[in-house]
Amino acid sequence: MQRLLPRSFKRSPILLVLTLLLGLSGPLFANVYYSKEEALEIAFGKDSQVESVPLFLTDQQIEVIEKISQTKLEGSLYTLFKGMKGDRILGFAAIESQTVRTQAETLLVVISPSGELVNVEVLAFHEPTEYKPQKLWLEKLFKRPLDQLRAHHGVDAISGATLSVKSTLDQIRKVMAVYKVAIEEAP
Repeated sequence: MQRLLPRSFKRSPILLVLTLLLGLSGPLFANVYYSKEEALEIAFGKDSQVESVPLFLTDQQIEVIEKISQTKLEGSLYTLFKGMKGDRILGFAAIESQTVRTQAETLLVVISPSGELVNVEVLAFHEPTEYKPQKLWLEKLFKRPLDQLRAHHGVDAISGATLSVKSTLDQIRKVMAVYKVAIEEAP
């Protein structure tokens, strides 16, 4: 008869249970760093007013957004958040989620009123933390034009985190493209 469990597991059921619990605990240790409210405070500051800007994108807008961002939109409804201080627009932000490998990454992407990328925060990262893009790497993306936000085309890769880099850059390009087409170029 073939042995299915190592001898040490047969002697110690506690060791077997601990091993199973540790093996299944990956999703239990998912990292959520900021809530939506905290994220919008990071984007625009504590004393700002934030309003939701629902965008109902046309088929033509979706086509243009997908072409310039080289990513797929999930639908025609998209939400940006507009930060205001008095009458002054501070910028626009989006909260984007995407699967990296098998788990989700959620980002806050902040665009200035002139359309520049000014901040990116990782709000949640459910993959192993060693694959998480670090703040220093994200800061190197600030103020870059949309067409320069591609791995190996002016953006350094992160060793061992190729899928995280791709996911992060895809999400940033998508937000910038939505802003450009639906806000900046809107009639």
